[in-house]
Amino acid sequence: MTKITLITGSSRGLGRNTALSVARGGGDVVATYHSSSDDADAVVAEIKAMGRKAVALQLDAGKVSSFDAFAGRLRAALGDIWQRDTFDALVNNAGHGDYALISDTTEEQFDRLVDVHFKGVFFLTQKLLPLLADGGRIVNLSSGLTRVSAPGWSAYSAVKGAIEILSIYMAKELGSRGIAVNTVAPGAIETDFFGGAVRDTPDFNKFFADMTALGRVGVADDIGPMIASLLKEDNRWINAQRIEVSGGQGI
Repeated sequence: MTKITLITGSSRGLGRNTALSVARGGGDVVATYHSSSDDADAVVAEIKAMGRKAVALQLDAGKVSSFDAFAGRLRAALGDIWQRDTFDALVNNAGHGDYALISDTTEEQFDRLVDVHFKGVFFLTQKLLPLLADGGRIVNLSSGLTRVSAPGWSAYSAVKGAIEILSIYMAKELGSRGIAVNTVAPGAIETDFFGGAVRDTPDFNKFFADMTALGRVGVADDIGPMIASLLKEDNRWINAQRIEVSGGQGI
């Protein structure tokens, strides 16, 4: 049976790359987007061009009150497209960056980071557990900044640290259903994350490249295929792990 993977925030960046990598490996995809429906439709079209099935569903990953309706739309899509009532893997990727020193961080910035990167992941996963097949997989996205520090990323890194702990508890509590849960922690990546700062700001790019053993920052193609491989049967015994994919950043 073809595996179905739900990837949040997959209209662009790492989520898009992960969705395409899953499809290249023979899987089908449920892509979610916050506001870029055209970008999400383009991802779906690329996946269908590979001969795989895909659908794009709108989701505000930081708005818990919307999750009931999202689960309903997902249930309908699974039935209509796949004639199934479950999916096989959840990749909690949706997120944003917010840079501010501790002394300058506002409550609004802090709350939004918590809502999207931690509270949203917790309660979206909770809501989707009845639709996630036994023996399935969950991958939660963290950051290399939970291991090495850079001023201005305290709140962002703190909520990602919370995700790493949450993943361990998910693995423990969902183990009876055969569901493996891991965290993937990318290093600095050239995407449009945080307004494309790493990609488009030479000094910022060089700062992280100089911290990295392989002498450059990452690109989406360094991350998406790795996440897709983690979902395959070959990696069924990897569980409750934080896997950093950073090219040796900060060693």
